[in-house]
Amino acid sequence: MWGRLMFRNDDERGRARKAGITDLDRIYARDDLVTDDVIFAATGVTDGSIVAGVKREPGYLTTETILMRSKTGSVRRMTYRNPVK
Repeated sequence: MWGRLMFRNDDERGRARKAGITDLDRIYARDDLVTDDVIFAATGVTDGSIVAGVKREPGYLTTETILMRSKTGSVRRMTYRNPVK
């Protein structure tokens, strides 16, 4: 994964400089962006290749969430069945 800061105007560039960023055109690698424990979570809205989308049943909505933690390498998949009034 690679990333680059995108500025909408000179004010945002100035704020970045004030925060200590000196190279405004730098392309960051994943290890530059993530230097500590990170938790990623995604809940499906529509069906996708990683998680299912929201399912409607009489009186319930069911969602699926995937959680990943960098520190432990754990991957958890959770399904929630939520009552709807």
